[in-house]
Amino acid sequence: MRGLAFTLVFAASAASAAPRPGRYEATLCVRTSAVGAPSCGAAEFELRSKAHAQVRVADVVYRLHLRPAQVDVMTMQGTMEIDEFSAPYEWRGDVLTFVDPDKNVRYEVRPGARARAKF
Repeated sequence: MRGLAFTLVFAASAASAAPRPGRYEATLCVRTSAVGAPSCGAAEFELRSKAHAQVRVADVVYRLHLRPAQVDVMTMQGTMEIDEFSAPYEWRGDVLTFVDPDKNVRYEVRPGARARAKF
């Protein structure tokens, strides 16, 4: 019973590590090899709720549906769907990590400062 209580506390603290809903300046890192360094660049991250988010890099948008055990990722360029996959994910602090299992590509989204409103 004690182990179960520890697991529930750990799971609750991991879920609460996600940033608050909102728009953030961010960094997206993509690693295509276990030995190579990740390729990182500027991105926009919007957490709409605990279940929905998106990452934008130029005209490519990763739409994320965050379920309790996995993330469903739909990659869009404009109105065209480029890719779609589901994978386990993890919040490490406010950093979101997940892996495309078919391509063995690791993604890491690092939210930074809140984004300013665009007028």
